[in-house]
Parts: sequence; structure tokens; C-alpha cells
Amino acid sequence: MKKILVANRGEIALRIMRSCKEMGIATVAVYSEADRLAPHVRYADEAICLGPAPSNQSYLLADKIIEEAQKLGVDGIHPGYGFLSENAGFSAAVAAAGLTFIGPKPKAIEMMGSKLAAKEATKAYDIPLVPGTDYALTDIEEAKTVATEIGFPILIKASAGGGGKGMRIVEKAEELEEQMKRAVSEAQNAFGDGSVFIEKYISSPRHIEIQVLADGHGNVIHLFERECSIQRRHQKVIEEAPSVILTEELREAMGKSACDVARACDYIGAGTVEFIFDENNNYYFLEMNTRLQVEHPVTELISGVDLVRQQILIARGEVLQIKQEDLRIQGHALELRVYAEDPANNFLPSIGRLERYRAPKGVGVRLDDGYEEGMEIPIYYDPMIAKLITYGKDREEAISRMLRAIEEYEIDGPATTLPFGRFALEHEAFVSGKFDTHFVKNYFRPELLQKEEPEEELLAAMLVAHLLDQKGNKASATTASNNQAAKRSAWKDRAMH
Repeated sequence: MKKILVANRGEIALRIMRSCKEMGIATVAVYSEADRLAPHVRYADEAICLGPAPSNQSYLLADKIIEEAQKLGVDGIHPGYGFLSENAGFSAAVAAAGLTFIGPKPKAIEMMGSKLAAKEATKAYDIPLVPGTDYALTDIEEAKTVATEIGFPILIKASAGGGGKGMRIVEKAEELEEQMKRAVSEAQNAFGDGSVFIEKYISSPRHIEIQVLADGHGNVIHLFERECSIQRRHQKVIEEAPSVILTEELREAMGKSACDVARACDYIGAGTVEFIFDENNNYYFLEMNTRLQVEHPVTELISGVDLVRQQILIARGEVLQIKQEDLRIQGHALELRVYAEDPANNFLPSIGRLERYRAPKGVGVRLDDGYEEGMEIPIYYDPMIAKLITYGKDREEAISRMLRAIEEYEIDGPATTLPFGRFALEHEAFVSGKFDTHFVKNYFRPELLQKEEPEEELLAAMLVAHLLDQKGNKASATTASNNQAAKRSAWKDRAMH
């Protein structure tokens, strides 16, 4: 494999290209018109414009991507995550074109893309499942009977779902019919599949996932767990590895279950098996993500394994050289997803120009980003600016380095999740490890980010008064300049308190 096309953008495209470069593999970038000057385009050896900014006119054009790959003599296509990464049709089309899809086979993508099919596939391996149905429900009366047997509260879930879409919590029987209709409608609109099923609702869940690697020769290993319970709108914001609550016995049991899930669908490549973990230390299989995860860097840091490199080696047909018994957890890693979102406004997107962008540096800090100062955060794609990752000999050191990195990270323009990251990492629930997926609902309020020290307010007032005493245009120019500085100071103050 001498040339790889990366069918993605931003930080993950750069991440993949860097491993390719280390392996002596040439890379081809694809981009939309909105990303013409993006770092991943400049980094690649070759680049192809796919079309206008909307993803359905660019990054989702499977046929065009394959056509361009063939023209350029590409050997393999790496989909990254998002876009076409879990599209079984794209995987099949790449193979049909005589190219290598750097990921699992279409069958595994299809099977694990349906939560019901995944449940069916794992039955033979005695993998713990949340009590509920393993078939689609359409009849309301049957749904009521099942829900009564399981016991309320229950969770209605879309079979083809993800990101919290097609999901409804039902506290009592009289709410079931309306919530089921809403879940079916939302699932149909989001995924083109209105199939839903019912599970017992775990009231205080933690989200713990296991990274797996599987080759085409029957070898399957796991690279330990990631704790992903700090979420907003059912989507992750902070991840860490290892989890603070797993014993060695639980880690081994969950690792075996994750490997069995991979075996159940004849998995090849890097994948993630997700589990719900309840307050009684019971774990249940949730789903499998048949791709590289956003949070893969924390696993790389504690295991010493380059997951992208392993994906490429496996796709080339090589035998996995890593043995389970050779793997050890080394230190602790944290990741904060730096989104262009406003945590003070329900985490709504906050697009715009990066007026100032200064990355944190130093020992134990890794930044996977795909933007530079002066670039626009477009409305067309996921609003993630970067992934801020820290590593330490233990959890305490990883947290302290993350707090320092957050303070050093300067972003002017769009609002970001950096202030929320500091709030979460300093909160007693996170520090103690006693938190679950309801962290935001239980502890976070926007006004907690707005605290400012009285001394800072006094200094700001004195500065304004001084500037107003100056004469004419000079005063206006100076005031404008200092307003920008004050803006940065206020951002830092909000982030720190």
C-alpha cells in the first residue's frame, strides 16, 4: 500500500496522514470549497476538490471519491470517522473498484449498524444485555405489556439510531404511546428506519467502552477501556483512560465481552464496543462503532499503540503482532473535545472566525486540531475545533496538565467548550470519580461560568476610565485595542472560575 486517500477533513484527516507519512505512504486529501485552504489539504501529497461546502455535495459523494482515487492510483481509502466511515455500501463499492477499504467488511458494518441485529449476533457469546426486546416493536399494546414486565422507567430506542436521536425515556405507562410515536417519527426522519425497541432504563449509567483490534487471521485483542460519561445531548465531551472505577476483574470480563462482540460479526480492523455500566457494577452491551473513535488518542497514550498504523497494517492483510498478554496500562490520559459551542447557551453551535488561536504546549500535552488562526468554523460540519489531550503518570497529573493546558489555550471568536472543561475537571464529582452520564444535568448551570473576581472588575473599570480621558481618535483606537485584550482576559477568567 503506497498511496492512501483520506476521505475526511480536519483533525482526523491530519491524524491519519501523519501515521501514513511515518510509514512512507503517500496521501491524497479531499476537500470541499469551504476547506480549500485547510491544513489537511496542504499537508497531503495531493488534493482533490469534491465540490461545494455542503457534505452531500462533497464529503458524502462516494462515487466521486472512488473515481478520483482510481485516477490517482490510490491503493486504499481511509474513511476516518463520520461521513462515510460506517457506510456499508461505500465499503463494498471501494472493494468492487479494486481498492482497499481501511476498515471492516460491509457485513460487519451492516450488522453492528443495527442495534437489533447486533443483539441477535451476540446471543451465542453470553454477552450481558440490558433487559428488553431484541426485536422491533410496532404495536402499542405489546409495547405496554413489555414495558410493564421490564418495569418503568424504560427507554425507547431507534434500532438504527445514534447521537440520542430516536430515543425517549418513559417514566410511566400513560406516556408510552405518545413517546413511542415521537421516537418512531424521529428515527424515520433521521435514519430512514423507524424501527424501535424497548430496554430497561438504567437510571445512573456510566458509559464505558472497550477498544478492540482484529485482523483477518482470527486474532482479536482489546486495548482496555475508555470512560466517556461526561456528555451533553447524549454526545461525549470528556473522555479518559483508564476508568477510575473498573477493577482488574471487571476490566478482564469487559475486555473478553468486547472481543466476543468483534468475533460475532467477523470484525476486521479497529473498532469500539460500548457498554452501559450501572450503579451496581453490572455492565451491558450497548453497541459497536465500526470505525476509529474520536477519543482514540487516550487509548494510544496508555497503551503505546498507534491505532491508525494498526488499521493500515491489518488492511494490508498482515497478522496482528500485538499479543493480549503484552499489553499493560501505562499512566492516565484525558481528552476534552473543544467544540465551537456555547456552554452558557445550552451548548448551541457558535460558528465564526478564529480571530486568535494559540495552542497550548508543554510536557504531557497533545493537540489534534485542523484549524489555524483566521480560519472560519463553517456551519456545514461538526463544530469540533480540536481535541485537547493530556497524559500523566496518574489521573491527578493528567487532570492538572489538562487544567494548565485549558488556561494556556487561547481562542477568540466563537465560544468554545474550554470553560466547561475546566468546570468539569475541577468539580468534586469528577475528581472523586463519582459521576455518571447525568453530570451536566446534575451539576452544570451556565451561570457558573460567568463568575468574575471583584478585583478583575475594578481593574477593568479603572482601565476604561483612563482610556476615556484620552483625546480624540487615539482614545478610540486604544479603547478598541484594549477591548480585545479585555475580551481575552474575561474569557480566561470565566474558564478559570
